[in-house]
Amino acid sequence: MSHEQKDPNKEKKNNFFNQNPLLVFAIFSIVVILIFKNFTSSSESALAPSTFGNTATNASKSISYYELKELIRNGQISYVAIGQTTIKAFSGEGAQKIVYMVKKVGDDASFIPLMDEKKISYGGYNETNIFSEILFSWVLPVFIFFGIWMFLANKMQKNMGGGILGMGSSKKLVNSEKPNVKFDDVAGVEEAKEEVKEIVDFLKHPDRYMNLGAKIPKGVLLVGPPGTGKTLLAKAVAGEASVPFFSVSGSSFIEMFVGVGASRVRDLFENAKKEAPAIVFIDEIDAIGKSRAANGMMGGNDEREQTLNQLLAEMDGFSSDKSPVIVLAATNRPEVLDAALLRPGRFDRQVLVDKPDFQGRKDILKVHSTDIKLGKDIDLEEIARLTAGLAGADLANIINEAALLGGRKSKAYVEQVDMVEAVERAIAGLEKKSRRINPEEKRIVAYHESGHALIAETTRGAKRVSKVSIIPRGLAALGYTLNTPEENKFLMQKHELIAEVDVLLGGRAAEEVFLGEISTGAGNDLERATDIIKAMAGIYGMSDIAGLMVLEKQRNTFLNGGTTKDYSDNMAEKLDEHIKNTLQDRYVIVKERLVEYRECIERIVTTLSEHETIDGEVLRGLIEAYEIESNIPTKMKHRLAKEAAQKEILKDSDASES
Repeated sequence: MSHEQKDPNKEKKNNFFNQNPLLVFAIFSIVVILIFKNFTSSSESALAPSTFGNTATNASKSISYYELKELIRNGQISYVAIGQTTIKAFSGEGAQKIVYMVKKVGDDASFIPLMDEKKISYGGYNETNIFSEILFSWVLPVFIFFGIWMFLANKMQKNMGGGILGMGSSKKLVNSEKPNVKFDDVAGVEEAKEEVKEIVDFLKHPDRYMNLGAKIPKGVLLVGPPGTGKTLLAKAVAGEASVPFFSVSGSSFIEMFVGVGASRVRDLFENAKKEAPAIVFIDEIDAIGKSRAANGMMGGNDEREQTLNQLLAEMDGFSSDKSPVIVLAATNRPEVLDAALLRPGRFDRQVLVDKPDFQGRKDILKVHSTDIKLGKDIDLEEIARLTAGLAGADLANIINEAALLGGRKSKAYVEQVDMVEAVERAIAGLEKKSRRINPEEKRIVAYHESGHALIAETTRGAKRVSKVSIIPRGLAALGYTLNTPEENKFLMQKHELIAEVDVLLGGRAAEEVFLGEISTGAGNDLERATDIIKAMAGIYGMSDIAGLMVLEKQRNTFLNGGTTKDYSDNMAEKLDEHIKNTLQDRYVIVKERLVEYRECIERIVTTLSEHETIDGEVLRGLIEAYEIESNIPTKMKHRLAKEAAQKEILKDSDASES
């Protein structure tokens, strides 16, 4: 069988025309205009008598209409061509021939008789040549339209990635790189790093696994709250393995044209296979991977479903043994993903990238403060304690915010006070010193925050107070009490939840006890307290109202997506009554505590009025001094001693297990 041999010169020529359509169009237009110009010049010369030769090579001179008539009277003109707006008069022969160009002056009744009298030949000529009329009326508009269409098509092709009107390719939507990020640059997710290290080993040494007949997972799903470092961890895997990293967002596959997303998925995997071993990273995969059951019993035929079907087919179509291509995906909504996407052979491994613990936060702060000039008073451990519950992105923002605060004050180094201020900005919002509050409202806020702080420091299981302030922050907060846990906690006991409710009720109770009237400042406190009591009864089984029956189901752990109601109206009435009674009982207990510490509250309010802020150590000093003076049981000392004893018990149990 004979094979046709390709001509490289011909192929190169075709590529030039395909890649430079606008340049080819411009060259073609210039050639057409030059040919037309030469043709029209020749056609115009044909209008004059042949005895005068080619007018293109003769001298041309512009004169006035009066001068033309004088030349005619003197017999110096041989032929006159009359147009609509101009007159051409020919004089002489050969090299001495001159063409006079005259602007026509209306309709002169004496002009024709004058030429008849002098026996001068004359005629007419069409100034707008038929060819130029066709060119400018028909040909040129078509060329202009064609050029605009080519320009727009080329622009769309570049912006959308190629193909017809940009549909079908994902070159511009896929970020292809070889990251320099290593595992050392990712902190606070040690367990997640351990889970993905074997992927790095497989990409580096696939023979170790193939010789044993092992199969590496084709897909790994990184699950966790926003800002915990899922994308950074995926880049670190590619950086450690030194393989290409193809990253794309799930929403990039969705377009208004059906079939575009599926085509882009094919292109993405085709490019990855060419560069194998490689990693494909799909961020926010829930944009295309939502459960198809939501479309009804018969499914659907929309763009999102077609894209998901193509993704499933592509993951089934390649073998990670022969061409090691690992697909990493990230989401904070794993519960909405389609079951077919999570079955074995596809995304059969899920890695939890959760919010960091105390040590993790400390490590993250160290990583992000590497390039920051830190002062000698910086205590990252204290900052790690203050930032319980924050993700890695929040911690990185705090470090950057502290550097910005130091720069505004023209400091040479970032100090601890800048770090603390950055933490408070992240948690409570921007400080509003310019917001003017009248003295009466300031007094109400002082009693309100003092109530929160005192209940927090004298209640077992409550979080310790780091700072109390009556300076407005954020959009609506006129003051705040910053509570931070003394250790990392993943579970909360019943007494700790009750303590949190007591602390929330402390502000409103203080207003009622010391001011005799309540304000609107406790709205959010009451809402949060109600949610805690409701969750204790409906989710955690911590009440007699429903026993161990779960009344509400949580929809999303990571995004706090609320709950779904699953109980009768009768149970709802009982639940409402239970919440109301529990809140009222706790409110009475809190007011009794505040009355017992009445003088201490007055001291805290006085200090707040003078300094506007109180640190946690100062607050604890005021409470302890009052307890000693009043000869009352030292609830704060008792609470701290009991918690210290519990820590020792935990340490002993950990030592015995090891």
